[in-house]
Amino acid sequence: MPAVLRYGRWGLIIALGVGYAFLAHYTNSRSHATTLGLLVALAPLMLVALSLAWHAARRMLMLALFCLACVGLFVAWDVLQRHFGLIYLIEHAGSQLALCLAFGRTLLGGREPMCTYFARMVHGTLSPALIRYTRQLTFAWVIFFGAMAAVSTLLFVAAPRPAWSMFAYFFTAPLIVTMFIIEYLVRKRLLPDFEHAHILDGIKAFWKQPAR
Repeated sequence: MPAVLRYGRWGLIIALGVGYAFLAHYTNSRSHATTLGLLVALAPLMLVALSLAWHAARRMLMLALFCLACVGLFVAWDVLQRHFGLIYLIEHAGSQLALCLAFGRTLLGGREPMCTYFARMVHGTLSPALIRYTRQLTFAWVIFFGAMAAVSTLLFVAAPRPAWSMFAYFFTAPLIVTMFIIEYLVRKRLLPDFEHAHILDGIKAFWKQPAR
């Protein structure tokens, strides 16, 4: 893919993400924006559901179920409008909890820890020291995502809605980036002789592999 198209695609993705964050924050900060709030809250779920249905082995059946779900949403529209904030909470805290569980389950039952898997995709054979480190790193991500889910839920329940919205849509991404940076600096200090890859190389390698 030409560089211009590649950068243009990423620029569009970033612009859409920023635009969504501002729209979500606006609807969470304005009590009258119930219709827009519900539409914005449902948009990611509906897009994901439509994509899954379209790429499913039984496409027509899944598309029919998707249409049935849309009818259900239409019937329940008034109720959902009054509680659209809960959809935002489920999306944010739920995604953080899902990541927590996804990383955490790889620490159980003799499975390969998620970060060890990332590292092996990039470097191949791993030293015992790096295996120990990546296992500890996987645990650190479990704690991080679990804490994010807990803080999100606590703020939603106990703080004004705009405060929760600021955390969810303007602090989450910087906190994740900060976690990556801290990990990279710690790794360089603890494993100075290791050939350090770019902090996102492991994730890129992961997405190119079949599902675990």
